[in-house]
Amino acid sequence: MRALIADDDRVTAAAVSASVSAWGFEVTVVHDGNAAWNCLSEDPPPSLAIVDWEMPGLDGPELCRRLRADPVRAHVYLLLLTARSRSADIVAGLEAGADDYLVKPVHLAELRARLHVGVRVVSLQERLANKVAELQATLDKVRQLRGLLPICAYCKRIRNDQNYWERVEVYVTEHSDAKFTHGICPTCLEAAQEEIENTDAAVDTSPARK
Repeated sequence: MRALIADDDRVTAAAVSASVSAWGFEVTVVHDGNAAWNCLSEDPPPSLAIVDWEMPGLDGPELCRRLRADPVRAHVYLLLLTARSRSADIVAGLEAGADDYLVKPVHLAELRARLHVGVRVVSLQERLANKVAELQATLDKVRQLRGLLPICAYCKRIRNDQNYWERVEVYVTEHSDAKFTHGICPTCLEAAQEEIENTDAAVDTSPARK
């Protein structure tokens, strides 16, 4: 999994980079906010980013805001790294769009635990995105009837693309995933019974054959 480390303090950046690399991440290190934004603008961007609050160019909170405003990259897990420890600063960082907040000096065990949380979140997002893609692919395969269907006003057959007339249920089955079961509605049942009764009455009143 790719991780970006953005910190203008080169000693901190080197120490964090060495540890994060040892934990199995593919690490990119930059030392200013503009370079961090360029890295985050790559396609695809890193999955996680550890960004310092105060850097030349764009600062950490502004990077968070820009990233959250970009639908393509809003999923990147952002950990804001800073010497600011006041509650107001923590709230400001999280409201800017950071997923987590770590106060300097960096405690490596805590950083590793927080990164594990980030990995779980990113993995969950990836699985969800894959499920959405599978669902969309399934929906794309569903055949739908669109446009005008030429239908006979008398027998209700539909003219297909080969200019043949087919029963409605045959045409719909061929052009969609619908399946038919057959029955008879009350109106047709009543009409059929009346027709049978009229036929029986006509037979009963006809002259007997000699």
